[in-house]
Amino acid sequence: MALRAARCEIVFDDTDCDDPTPVNTPTSALRRALISVSDKRGLIELGQALAAHGIELLSTGGSAAALRNAGVEVTEVSDHTGFPEIMGGRVKTLHPKIHGGILARPGLDDEAAATHDLPPIDLVIVNLYPFADTVADPDCTLEQAIEQIDIGGPAMLRAAAKNHARVSVLCDPDDYAGLIEGLPHAPDSERRREYAIKAFAHTAQYDGQISQWLSQRLLRQLSQQASEDALPARISLNLDRTQTLRYGENPHQSAGLYVPRGLATQGLAGAEQVQGKALSYNNLLDADAAWQAVSALAENPACVIVKHTNPCGAAQADDVLSAYRNAHGCDPTSAFGGILAFNRELDADTAEAITGQFAEVILAPAVSAAARDIFRTKPNLRVLIPAAGATDTIALTRIDGGWLAQTLDSLQDETQDWRVVSQRQPTESEWQDLQFAWAMVKVVRSNAIVLVRNRATVGIGAGQMSRVDSARIAGLKAQDQGLSLTGAAMASDAFFPFADGVQTAAEAGVQAVIQPGGSKRDDEVIEAANAAGMTMVLTGRRHFRH
Repeated sequence: MALRAARCEIVFDDTDCDDPTPVNTPTSALRRALISVSDKRGLIELGQALAAHGIELLSTGGSAAALRNAGVEVTEVSDHTGFPEIMGGRVKTLHPKIHGGILARPGLDDEAAATHDLPPIDLVIVNLYPFADTVADPDCTLEQAIEQIDIGGPAMLRAAAKNHARVSVLCDPDDYAGLIEGLPHAPDSERRREYAIKAFAHTAQYDGQISQWLSQRLLRQLSQQASEDALPARISLNLDRTQTLRYGENPHQSAGLYVPRGLATQGLAGAEQVQGKALSYNNLLDADAAWQAVSALAENPACVIVKHTNPCGAAQADDVLSAYRNAHGCDPTSAFGGILAFNRELDADTAEAITGQFAEVILAPAVSAAARDIFRTKPNLRVLIPAAGATDTIALTRIDGGWLAQTLDSLQDETQDWRVVSQRQPTESEWQDLQFAWAMVKVVRSNAIVLVRNRATVGIGAGQMSRVDSARIAGLKAQDQGLSLTGAAMASDAFFPFADGVQTAAEAGVQAVIQPGGSKRDDEVIEAANAAGMTMVLTGRRHFRH
């Protein structure tokens, strides 16, 4: 089923008439606009354009001051209503002369409008206090947050959107240009309806931000938790589709990319597509896995190659080209048609090497001009540069009838709890391999085993029902490529329930093991490591990825 917005079609008559019209009858020309915005992008240009067409401007506080300072004639709302702003500006637009002017319906409310002197307001331009930006500051107090809860703004937006048969409502500065282009005529009924839908979405998002932040704050207070990881009692999803994808997991499924409404698009969702075919659902799902994996390897140039959300090769090296070659060498067969992610700018030499294999998507924080020229020889190859920043703190997964939510799995501040439990301490090179293996096993589907040698994976076992099978597959991958396990490090995303897993690894040449620990047979597992002369590190933290 194709993605589309469900809506009922309502048709309004916009026919012009030469005869005098009642005060609230729709006309083709705008007469009066109300402006009250926190986001003042484009405000001056808009005000000047409206004034140039003889449209009366009503405004409040900072918006009125900005317009007046630019030489635009404006009437203060308090002068229009005959009632002053009170309570420090908390009450200024909540007045019948404002809401009556917005809500009056042609042919139904003309008498009431005339009796109570309610001049029509045809255009409402409002956006809301920056609540989300305010509470993003970790030092934001409850009192500061409360003051950023807009009351009059949502009321005006909802009133104007409800009466979009006559009134145009704009809450997004990006829509100003289209309005200005059509002046002095009012937007047509279809455009007014689109504006109204956006206004309702704007207020819904705003209320959701407030509800979610306050409930999360209350939860921390009640549970006496200072952690930012506390889950909120309510989660609001306000998303806009930014991209229609080629298809879903399979060609018969429709798919789209949605991002949080009203926020700057960040991370992979805001990636610049330098070139290539349109993206599919699977492309982005795999790209996300690859980007998350390589982003955890910030200290050195790194490459991670992903197939079906699992790394099939990963490496760190002194330069990007070496990292790519070592990652590709782990499993060239699986790397065919893979997603390649890098944590450094791609240069021409690396681009040349990449074009020697078939890849679906390339991700990097930057791509040199020379590398772009080389990639153009592969016009179907998708090259993405993810946007900076990532503000996600909660992971959501859809289940039948609901959602599962959890805080993000992170490697930060974990090494301080690691313990060497074997008789032999890791060497410096073993420490590097153990840390790299642990970063990779976190992003491999469970049950997960990762084998590493010289900061490059040599075998990966993923997604098996048995940990023994994952270990066996990881060993077979190394064997198939003729990669030696002598002196290799092994990571397991969960504890070893029996000593046989460690014993088998030792027989294959593995000399270092990192795992969470916590099994009732930990002593037996550690004893097996000591008997084989292995070094073993317990992290105290499991990293399942289902």
